[in-house]
Amino acid sequence: MKKLFIYIKPYWKATLAAPLLMLIEVAADLMQPRLMAKIVDMGIATGDVELVIRTGLIMIGMALLGVCGGIGCMIYSSIVAQSFGTDLRLDLFKRTQSFSFASLDKFKTASLITRLTNDVVQVQSLVLMLLRIFVRAPFLAMGGMIMAMMINFQLALILVFAIPILAVALSYVIKKGFPLFSKVQKRLDKVNKVMQENLTGIRVVKAFARSDFENSRFGMANDRLAQINIKASRTVGLVMPLMMLVMNLSIVAVLWFGGIKVNNGSILVGEVMAFINYMGQILSSLMMLGFMLMMASRAKVSADRIIEVLETETDIKDAQDAKDQVITAGRVDFQNVSFQYQGAAGNPVLKNISFTANPGETVAVLGSTGSGKSTLVNLIPRFYDVTVGNILVDGTDVRKIKMENLRASIGMVLQETILFSGTIKENIKWGRDDATDEEIIQAAITAQAHDFIMKLPEGYNAVLGQRGVNLSGGQKQRLAIARALLKKPAILILDDSTSALDLGTESRLQQALKKYLGNTTRFVIAQRISSVLEADKILVLEDGQIAGVGKHEDLVKNCRVYQDIYRSQMGEEAV
Repeated sequence: MKKLFIYIKPYWKATLAAPLLMLIEVAADLMQPRLMAKIVDMGIATGDVELVIRTGLIMIGMALLGVCGGIGCMIYSSIVAQSFGTDLRLDLFKRTQSFSFASLDKFKTASLITRLTNDVVQVQSLVLMLLRIFVRAPFLAMGGMIMAMMINFQLALILVFAIPILAVALSYVIKKGFPLFSKVQKRLDKVNKVMQENLTGIRVVKAFARSDFENSRFGMANDRLAQINIKASRTVGLVMPLMMLVMNLSIVAVLWFGGIKVNNGSILVGEVMAFINYMGQILSSLMMLGFMLMMASRAKVSADRIIEVLETETDIKDAQDAKDQVITAGRVDFQNVSFQYQGAAGNPVLKNISFTANPGETVAVLGSTGSGKSTLVNLIPRFYDVTVGNILVDGTDVRKIKMENLRASIGMVLQETILFSGTIKENIKWGRDDATDEEIIQAAITAQAHDFIMKLPEGYNAVLGQRGVNLSGGQKQRLAIARALLKKPAILILDDSTSALDLGTESRLQQALKKYLGNTTRFVIAQRISSVLEADKILVLEDGQIAGVGKHEDLVKNCRVYQDIYRSQMGEEAV
């Protein structure tokens, strides 16, 4: 928890003002029972109306002062808590943006969403309570004890019996509640995971008529979350009645022994009334403190989860001697490259990969599912780092080039087409903020997207639904390609990003790419043989190894794997 308090430091003035204003409210509250006792014992008992009025006005003034202190504390504590939450959430988001694919695989999307939302809210609420209740409760309890002892020390001994019982109850709640709250957050992760999967894949769910199954799956995760929440609440709920019982018995004891002392003249009626008020303040403060500690135990779980993200060092970062190199030619060399995912058992995904992609070449990567095609191209922009070997871009190891420079020179269209909320123009321009309208249109024309865009009522200003749901698969792919082309990259990677295009559109796209990109090095991952026939170099992968390298004419004669793929798509008599 202490590690997160640095986010409070920029708001130290408001952090200091909030408790000071709360102390004013506490002081005002502590004065009220004494003033009430004065009215009863010195005003009403003697018939002194003037004293009653004067003291009553003082009580009203003290109450107003307390209200001002409370409102001021609420304002400043809210400023601190909201600012704390905003800064913490922003740093968490920035940290996740710096994660490698391996780090993202470790945390999972649903868990990161929970940490950026619910966990931050839990810690933010704790900060708010620390500046209000955690100041009010201890000072009100201590002040109440002092004032009660000043009235009658013997009656104050009742607290000696009540407070230890409350302390034991609180320690029980903290001990039992902490592991339960940890489970609550983990089960909330699972609920978010199921919800995210269903909202993302709602069309698939409907297409397969699996709504009942998914409702059941969500219901199960939701019920498990409810069960652990109920268990945690029950643990807390069992203690609260005990605390109330102790509080009420203590007040009864005060009334009992106070009444005896009033009868023998050792204490006045007003003082007994004041003592009861102080007793109520003390015990209610201890209950507030108990609530605060329970809240702190839950926030501690959330804080640990947040710190885990903040302290996760990305395993892919710039080397100390990384070069501020601008990629111009786009030559790519794989030198005996092998790769295995962290913690994965078995054989490496890629083994002893060596080849060269020269500037202006189109290098196609072909192979069966799971052969390592996407993994291979993901190593070029350092989404993952090689396990063995080297990848050179323009003669420099990619690990020696600043990632910002490296990735700025690479245009990439991933297997899963991702579009963002906004207009078509904004989505294409996302590839380069300073692009002109003419450049945007040219990129769209090259990507074979201009014609369908102009058929939309708003054209380039047409607003896309979430993830581009109001477009077809082929239209989304073409927009994603236009976005990558707008960068005019030295290296372009198309990771199976033309799968939704018809053969005619794909052929026109390939021709347009050669004209538009010139000397750009192009990597094309494809499933269709027709997509790679014109490639300058075709890499055929099998089980993470190169089974063949060359042009179509060579491979169709010499590479068994390529021949099998070719026959399966073009027919038995094709070879």
